[in-house]
Amino acid sequence: MAATALVRPRPATRAHHRLSTRDLGPNWYAGVMGTAIVATAGAAVGLPPAALVPVWALAAVLLAALLAARAAHWARHADRAREHLADPAVAPFYGCLSMALLAVGAATTAVGARVTGGGAAFAVHAALWAAGTAVGLVAAVAVPYLMVVRHRVRPGDASPVWLLPVVAPMVSAATGPALAPRLPAGQWRESLVLGCFGMFGMSLLATLLMLPLVFARLVERGPLPLALTPALFLVLGPLGQSTTAAGALADGSAAVPGAFAALYGVPVLGFALLWLAVAGALVVRAARRGMPFALTWWAFTFPVGTCVTGAASLAEHTGLAAFRALAVLLYGLLVAAWLTAAVRTTAAVARGDLLAAPAR
Repeated sequence: MAATALVRPRPATRAHHRLSTRDLGPNWYAGVMGTAIVATAGAAVGLPPAALVPVWALAAVLLAALLAARAAHWARHADRAREHLADPAVAPFYGCLSMALLAVGAATTAVGARVTGGGAAFAVHAALWAAGTAVGLVAAVAVPYLMVVRHRVRPGDASPVWLLPVVAPMVSAATGPALAPRLPAGQWRESLVLGCFGMFGMSLLATLLMLPLVFARLVERGPLPLALTPALFLVLGPLGQSTTAAGALADGSAAVPGAFAALYGVPVLGFALLWLAVAGALVVRAARRGMPFALTWWAFTFPVGTCVTGAASLAEHTGLAAFRALAVLLYGLLVAAWLTAAVRTTAAVARGDLLAAPAR
């Protein structure tokens, strides 16, 4: 039941009109991630920071509001929160909390510094990065542990959603090196960057374990259910984010050779474009069959945004205009996806489809 509630909005009726936090799952953090990456990716393709400040501010407000609402959820509806952890379709979304914190932190440095000032932006980024990294490391261990000892899953149950907790450390690896220049040279700076490199490897190897399961499920059992089809875009997340991380790591430490960014990023981004084409074709197929709106539509945003930042990073490291053009093209896709998801989510909340409790 919990998984169904997270994926499929309930139809609005007179009995469902009072907003409640009882059914507020961790998947709602995807909206924060998708909003923050619009600002960060916009800065990566060279848009004026002033034009992106409203998007960053919206992401920050959404994060604060959602953290408060989720705290209320745990305080008032601990039984439902425990049900979420026990549900293998819901528990992986706890990785979204980590990535929401990290995404807003990165956007604060990339865009928000224009408003807050460099020192304040660094402090906010550092605090959110530390919190997001801690949460992400816990999720990367706890969710697979629960899958082994508590959840009952079969190979045919594999879903791209399983990637969410193990991708979170990759987001830390991509956003952490930006903090390095403000740290003292030497041990502190190198420890941060090489620690990020360690999380890069952790997330990459875990992703390589998960992806074959996801593809095998598609081949053996066919397309995902219509409402879950957008989740196929989640596979782009570790691909684009690791390409971004490779560039950030190469820039942040003398211990990581500069050529690493291109040697790793070019083939991985190539595979990302292949997956984008396949996933896009499956989404078109699902749309023709009546794919309903659900919060899974936010999967069209953050993963695509990581491909934007990855392509922009490759443009800087190779000097090729083709990667810059690709980043701009993908950014256009990201903005269109964000506008669609944001408008549809706002309308669904206003109708009471996504957050509602029976009237008493």
